[in-house]
Amino acid sequence: MLDPWNHQGKFAEDYVRALASAAGLLIYKDDLDYDGIDLGFRYPGRAGLVSSPAIEVQIKSWSNPRISGGELLYDGLNEVQYNKLVDGPFTVPRYLIIVVVPTDRDSYARFETDGMVLRQLGYFRAFDGEQAISRPDRGRHRRVRVPLGNVLTVRTLLGLVHGPVGPSVPAA
Repeated sequence: MLDPWNHQGKFAEDYVRALASAAGLLIYKDDLDYDGIDLGFRYPGRAGLVSSPAIEVQIKSWSNPRISGGELLYDGLNEVQYNKLVDGPFTVPRYLIIVVVPTDRDSYARFETDGMVLRQLGYFRAFDGEQAISRPDRGRHRRVRVPLGNVLTVRTLLGLVHGPVGPSVPAA
């Protein structure tokens, strides 16, 4: 059995993969996690004037979310990880996805007579227009505010791939 941290992280990535599959997106993964990107998603066709639009995401799992003023207050990114999402411009847009998971790993999935429920929710955050940290330090963390309204669903994931969804919220 996986240790709790790897189990939680793998579940979060698989949760996002399930949404992407339901959305009909192609999923890709770099051969090495060197650039801070966990997964990429590509729409296999045209979206308006663009052919095969794509996004890349860093996925974080979180079992004890901190919420204030309608936002998740996420302190799990160190400054180097933060810069890998912010320090563009990027050819392919980048997002942070946070999957809030139950504290009890036996509660990750629930089975009912009409199907399976994956628990709990994923949220997304864009970083358009934010400034990179000039001297990032892996030992320091950067707070990221994620609006509770930025729920990751099949529809919002398709919207991210097809173009920007909603305003970006600055980090603290």
